[in-house]
Amino acid sequence: MSEMGLKPASTPHRGGETNALAALDALIANEHYTTTFSKPETAPTAFSPQSTTLLSPHHHFGSLSVRLLYWRVQEVITKAENRSKASKIPTNLIGQLLFRDMYFAAQAALGYSFAQTHNNPTTHFIPWHLPSKVDPETNLVTGSYTIDSHQAETWFQRWKFGRTGFPWIDALMRQLRLEGWIHHLGRHAVACFLTRGGCYIDWERGAEVFEEWLIDHETSCNSGNWQWLACAAFYAQFYRCYSPIAFPKKSDPEGAFVKHFVPELEKYPKKYIYEPWKAPVADQKKWGCLIKGEEPGGEEGGVKVYPKPMFDFDKRRGICIEGVKTAYRVGLYGDDPRVKDGTWRKLFDDNAEGPTEGSQGPTVEGQTSADGENGDGVDTEKMDMGVDQDEREAAHQGGENRGGDPMPRGGKRKRGQGTLDGHFVSPKKKKREKA
Repeated sequence: MSEMGLKPASTPHRGGETNALAALDALIANEHYTTTFSKPETAPTAFSPQSTTLLSPHHHFGSLSVRLLYWRVQEVITKAENRSKASKIPTNLIGQLLFRDMYFAAQAALGYSFAQTHNNPTTHFIPWHLPSKVDPETNLVTGSYTIDSHQAETWFQRWKFGRTGFPWIDALMRQLRLEGWIHHLGRHAVACFLTRGGCYIDWERGAEVFEEWLIDHETSCNSGNWQWLACAAFYAQFYRCYSPIAFPKKSDPEGAFVKHFVPELEKYPKKYIYEPWKAPVADQKKWGCLIKGEEPGGEEGGVKVYPKPMFDFDKRRGICIEGVKTAYRVGLYGDDPRVKDGTWRKLFDDNAEGPTEGSQGPTVEGQTSADGENGDGVDTEKMDMGVDQDEREAAHQGGENRGGDPMPRGGKRKRGQGTLDGHFVSPKKKKREKA
């Protein structure tokens, strides 16, 4: 590779059919793991080795047949002595392949529109920040986007390069950039954080990053999973968000994963590893890393520097929940004529989250945003992406309202944190009310 002028691989994962078949044989030989595998119960913080099969890159590159994996796993489950204890669809290994097929089928039905909001009849229209530009002749996104908010663009770049100031999120994004892979629950966490759980940035921006960096990228799975995690399609419980603090503590209370991928914090104790900004300054100096500013790296007085959180997570989570709730109430989908001509803005308050001001149509190639900025041509070099899921994702500790950040005793639930029960009336209740 060096003779060809190529840099050495930064990922420890290797391809090829020989490696793929060896990994498959090892999986099949472990009957207990194969029969009881349940993806939501695997640890997103395991990294040496990882807690899942890591066969998805082989499916992507064609070094392992999906059918071969299906039938060999099915054979193990069928012959298992404790079949009654075997995990079930959708969380078992067979279920993961079915999710994959589901997204492939959805893309086959919709074509290119499946990977975007514009002109997509199955995706909720949500006025995210940094929306994609659209070619008016083809109704397809162009690969560039509008910077409607400088703050959102800053948050996006900090998210992409692992400098948000939230160690769990930063560790995941650094692992992704370095290795080309992160655990599916890690993908959940960073996707929720970028979209409906913090930044309120278009899921298409995140999907592009995953497309660039993931070694197991499939357009259908990647686009479908980002829509799922953004609650734009497939999943609608937008009031449940992954906490970047409570969620990783479940599987890694000591913070070993963070310390590995965010080495600035390697001397921080578990009390502060997910919230280092709360540590006294004297202790920060003692542990060799100050929490200050917006940029990681560098030193100050011989002490490393790690950024402060880029926003108040609880506050931003509430804003995002209200924004998605409003979009659901408006009830538009990507193929609605009002989405295409821009009159959707009349249905949103000008001060709502996202680029809701005025009544201008969608940004097309060649136009600039209101402040004259384009999202294409961003020089990311100077700053030198599949997500899969399960039906119980929000039940994990750290999921909003269900085992997440504890509410202070006697405290009131924040605006936007309540469930949707009060917004809908069950058929039985309607019947009682009529009676």
